[in-house]
Amino acid sequence: TFHGPGQIVGYPILRLKVRDTHAYLRELEGVLIRVLADYGLEAWHHPEYTGVWVGENKIAAIGVKFSSGWITSHGFALNVKTDLSWFDRITPCGIKEFGVTSLRRELDREISLAEVEEKVVDRFIQMFR
Repeated sequence: TFHGPGQIVGYPILRLKVRDTHAYLRELEGVLIRVLADYGLEAWHHPEYTGVWVGENKIAAIGVKFSSGWITSHGFALNVKTDLSWFDRITPCGIKEFGVTSLRRELDREISLAEVEEKVVDRFIQMFR
């Protein structure tokens, strides 16, 4: 995928209490879905692909590594005010049939990265406390 300006990229390093990779991925998606709901967006998890979607477009990519001892690394990239033309040069997450979007595009207004970062941190703490 593409990582660049206008994204919030989070790489949580956690020791999972519950040894379930799929549950962790769904929880990480849930954090981002709740953040987007804070902005009035109906985001969702696609049953065939990891990540977060708004309509038919991916707004957040997720890629996680699980090490021995069930320690996570890597994480997510949420498109907040990303220049989406960068995605024209690649096939995001190897998925050809869907597009990408950003929070700015969906809200049709400027958005502060710092504001969204704060919401991500708050929602993350709520989920993983």
